[in-house]
Amino acid sequence: MSIWTRLFCSAAYSGPDRLAYGLGAATASFVWFFGLGYGARLLQPVFAKPAAWRVLDIIIGVVMGLLAISLVVGFLAGS
Repeated sequence: MSIWTRLFCSAAYSGPDRLAYGLGAATASFVWFFGLGYGARLLQPVFAKPAAWRVLDIIIGVVMGLLAISLVVGFLAGS
């Protein structure tokens, strides 16, 4: 689904730029999902331990918190 969203956003491009954009979007999507599948297989032994999930949850929580703070600061600054 994400590849179609990117391809429909390519309406701003014309000619060879549109083809390059489409090929780049398709390549990025392929690499992302291919890497996700192999990464999951390679990290399976690591995430067999509950402590690894806790560390991942903490990292995700910190990133989400920082994103929320940056959004609030941006909103309060009027940008």
